[in-house]
Amino acid sequence: MTTSIDFRPVILAGGSGTRFWPRSRRARAKQVLALDGERSMLQQTVERLMPIARANETWIITNSHLAHEIGEQLPDVPYAHIIQEPAARNTAPACGLAAFMIERQNPNAVLGVFPSDHVIADEPRFLKTLQKGIAVAAAGDNIVVLGIEASRPETGYGYIETGDYTKDDVALHVRRFTEKPNLIRAGEFVAAGNYYWNSGMFLWSAKTLANAVREHLPETAPMLETIAAAYGTPNFDEVFNSLYPKCENISVDYAILEPRSAKGEHLSHLYCLPAEFSWNDLGSWSSLYDYQMETRLRGDGDGNVAETDGHLSVDAANNYIYSPRKFVALVGVENLVIVDTDDALLVAHRDHSQDVGKVVRELTAAGRNDLL
Repeated sequence: MTTSIDFRPVILAGGSGTRFWPRSRRARAKQVLALDGERSMLQQTVERLMPIARANETWIITNSHLAHEIGEQLPDVPYAHIIQEPAARNTAPACGLAAFMIERQNPNAVLGVFPSDHVIADEPRFLKTLQKGIAVAAAGDNIVVLGIEASRPETGYGYIETGDYTKDDVALHVRRFTEKPNLIRAGEFVAAGNYYWNSGMFLWSAKTLANAVREHLPETAPMLETIAAAYGTPNFDEVFNSLYPKCENISVDYAILEPRSAKGEHLSHLYCLPAEFSWNDLGSWSSLYDYQMETRLRGDGDGNVAETDGHLSVDAANNYIYSPRKFVALVGVENLVIVDTDDALLVAHRDHSQDVGKVVRELTAAGRNDLL
């Protein structure tokens, strides 16, 4: 355990999880659902960090729709550490606000930024990798990203181009970040052998991230600092609600990592730690199906993954079915996603599961708030 370093997890839990509609709703978004077990994705994220982090030093960045549910699920995390964004402004303002808040307490504290909806197997190896990264982040003005071996030309992930290992062979220098390339470029990256998927898990000291925000987001940084200064005072909600929506809507990748990598791999202080653990970004119903097939949680002999009150398949294969209160019979269908909830039914081809978010946009435009 990295006992001499003040480590503070910051978990990003503000997403709406629209691609998991109709199970995922505003007040029950993907991260608070139990998609692959009895514990929610967020609970699993917090629990896997507990061997090296205390719950009372964990921060959650979310929204007002989810805050109450998150408080119920994480009773050991102080409710004051569940920060409710008044407007979605992507990951750079969220991470920056956490950095400015924690910088006021301990500028040398190492922040670990984690998405709230990833699946990680072999948690001891995950923690071992994380401890290495914490040490690198604490050693200077360093930013560490955990990289996942690019095993296929995936167009939905960002990529990290790496250079040589550091002198101590702990991490790789980062040459460049590339966001979501097309299929041809993704194939070239995989073939090159020195590209990793950007996991969205970062490590940096509070002062390193705060200074990076000051440098690369000069208009947003003063507003975040003002909000941080108001934290813990009676004026916090008023200041937060007034200033945060004015912050730039931009990701950490675009705001900080890409411009920083332009300095050159030996000047940027950007490092990639290759993951030594199994990782899955459950981004759609199809990826959940793939994950459950790979781990053999529920796949039957025909490749159907079913969370139902019983199911029967006749010449039907490779379908994902969620219908916990109904028996489901499948006849002559393949590669479908079928999700049945109390008020909605989704039927989609697995190849189009990334498009489920379009349904939510259409429902929003139609004013169907009862289904959002």
